Amino acid sequence: MMQVTYLANIIQQKIKSLDEDSVTEFKVNNTNPETIGEYISALSNSAALKNVSQAFLIWGVEDGTKTIVGTDFYPASVKKGNEDLESWLAHSLSPRVSFEFSEITLEDKRLVILIIEKATYQPIKFKGEEYVRIGSYKKKLKDFPEKEKNLWSTFANNPFEYQIAKIVGNKEEVLSALDYESYYRLLHLAIPENKDLIIENFISDKLIKNEGNWEITNLGAILFANKLADFETLYRKATRIIIYRGKGKTAAQHERLGDRGYASEFEELIQYVNNQLPVNEVIGTALRKDVPMYPELAVRELIVNALIHQDFTITGTGPTIEIFENRMEITNPGIPLIQVERFLDSPPRSRNEALASLMRRMGICEERGSGIDKVVAETEEYQLPAPLIRLYEEHLKVSLFAHKSLNDMTREEKIQATYMHACLKYVEQDAMSNQTLRERFGLIDTKNSVASRIIKEALTEGKIKAIDPNTSTRYMKYIPHWA
Repeated sequence: MMQVTYLANIIQQKIKSLDEDSVTEFKVNNTNPETIGEYISALSNSAALKNVSQAFLIWGVEDGTKTIVGTDFYPASVKKGNEDLESWLAHSLSPRVSFEFSEITLEDKRLVILIIEKATYQPIKFKGEEYVRIGSYKKKLKDFPEKEKNLWSTFANNPFEYQIAKIVGNKEEVLSALDYESYYRLLHLAIPENKDLIIENFISDKLIKNEGNWEITNLGAILFANKLADFETLYRKATRIIIYRGKGKTAAQHERLGDRGYASEFEELIQYVNNQLPVNEVIGTALRKDVPMYPELAVRELIVNALIHQDFTITGTGPTIEIFENRMEITNPGIPLIQVERFLDSPPRSRNEALASLMRRMGICEERGSGIDKVVAETEEYQLPAPLIRLYEEHLKVSLFAHKSLNDMTREEKIQATYMHACLKYVEQDAMSNQTLRERFGLIDTKNSVASRIIKEALTEGKIKAIDPNTSTRYMKYIPHWA
């Protein structure tokens, strides 16, 4: 339940205001669930248009006169069919929008207030229809194309990172919700003794806002939440790690779900993943030693990419790391902004630039770039099969595979490794040759015919092309098909 004084101040402010208010609706005893659902859509969308964080539906105040008369509306006792009102409203609205019923006594009258968060990345629909407030009336959004255009423009100019994750009551609640110790540690700065300086730094980095309310932004919460579960719209974005027995998903041995902000728990997360990965025993000059199956730099880069480049507007899912006997798979929600086969050479694009920028400042990721070139280079150094990048309807999955000898690789794996090698050489301003491919697969010089057969198959599949087809085969060099 929100603070009584906060609710009372809201209601009194709304009653006294002489301005036309498109984000407030007064009712007395109208308890029709359908009408309430339509108003949630209309008020949430109107709040986005007006660029305020919340809208309000208030029972117990007469519309027009704004006289406090009280209400007989008890939200907890209202049902739609056999379902509680609040639950029915939640699944009738899409995308998910936060709303909360509260009760208060004012001038000895009982009032109910429904606080509704603004729409953040697309219009809120009720049962498939979008609504908006036109003056003091609730209308269908599709009947007002200029409003609809303005609403979408508002979403485009309000990046996910700067949208509001949670409203709190005061500075102390901000410092309780966010891990400021990790913020200063990662930026290599001393923690100020004066807590007001911490608040100033948080505001400067847009981790919080203070525009009438104390508001924690998505950027602040997703990076530094002490407990992600405290942020209703973000807790499903926690990083999930699943360890399987064998090569399939039928036997999950262990699962770990992140419970803090990405920055706060990043090093702990990386250490945990590396500790779960299998190792190879390598015989050196005088001793045996265990080395990780997968290059630590490649693992780190792929996890960072999954965190930074995910599409936060896809609800109900977050980054997932799955570890099998013969591979590891890192999945994040969202389709990349560049073509998969151009990951190595395309200029970087991030849908979450504020998030990426702050993570670079903290040393969690390096300068701009996808990091895929590093991943490919590291897998070649370890002579692993090439990473496999796959697109699904709403997700991207990158797989790293355990060591295989060339003889054990499938035809497709050999072609994929050859293509990735050609891409890597190209971004290094070089070109693939029979010799570089032998080195990539660890083949001795006398095995040039083996490399030639693989190159021929990659050419047949259209994955690579010769720079000059008229050159002698012995000296021919190759580049990716798109170069």
